[in-house]
Amino acid sequence: MRKQILAYIFASKYLRNMEARRDVFQAIADPTRRAIIGMIAKEPVNVNSIAEQFDVSRQAISLHLKILSECGLLKIRQQGRERLCEAKLEKLNEVHEWIEQYHKLWKGRLSALKQFVEQEEIQAQQHINSNK
Repeated sequence: MRKQILAYIFASKYLRNMEARRDVFQAIADPTRRAIIGMIAKEPVNVNSIAEQFDVSRQAISLHLKILSECGLLKIRQQGRERLCEAKLEKLNEVHEWIEQYHKLWKGRLSALKQFVEQEEIQAQQHINSNK
């Protein structure tokens, strides 16, 4: 019994820490959450309208919305009887900055490859011209 209690305490603390460590990368890792972000990017959408677009339970959608909210990508506000999900896309800048470093890296590599290929073509053309 003591082991079960210790396991429960450990698991609950571990899971609480996992929730606290959610970030924007975790939010976009799931295709359903990416689809939700796409839906709310233009204008606020009520929770029921979001849930109707997916073939999963409302509980699953609520969990996705909770994760997006914890990651700072959406805000849920009450407007009358409706709960509206509003996009907060500023956090996506973290993703852009992370991707941009690799974009620059590959752009540099491809530029170097292009220069190499062009140089090889020039040398090949010179070789052909010298053999005439």
